[in-house]
Amino acid sequence: MEIKYTNKIPDINSFFSLYETTGWNDKNRTKEELFQAINKSWYILSAYYDENLIGFGRIISDGRLHAFIVDLIISPNFKKQKIGTEILHRLTNEILKEGITDIQLFCAKGKKNFYLKNNFSERPNDAPGMQYNI
Repeated sequence: MEIKYTNKIPDINSFFSLYETTGWNDKNRTKEELFQAINKSWYILSAYYDENLIGFGRIISDGRLHAFIVDLIISPNFKKQKIGTEILHRLTNEILKEGITDIQLFCAKGKKNFYLKNNFSERPNDAPGMQYNI
């Protein structure tokens, strides 16, 4: 199975379909809102199999000090095939290539061990950081 990786932004419908597989769209974001968000990313990486978008990840960054990996998504039909690992490694390498050493991410429920196996660690409970509650 040959997976093609590209930093080109996927088309709006393909991305929305992949995003919908996550269950993250509890705020009912439209295709256009999600597409606008990925277009404002610092760096994106898409994975394709037979011209179908099967994986995606992106980075939000100031380009110098901080980088934040978000929206690491793998199609449910392609999980457990190391595609997520490949995307994560490529995103991390892109950040490190720029000399950025503060790399953070959100971890979806149940995915902690994946990130622990890929050189990430949990932040201590008393670590800095807050979340705005709506």
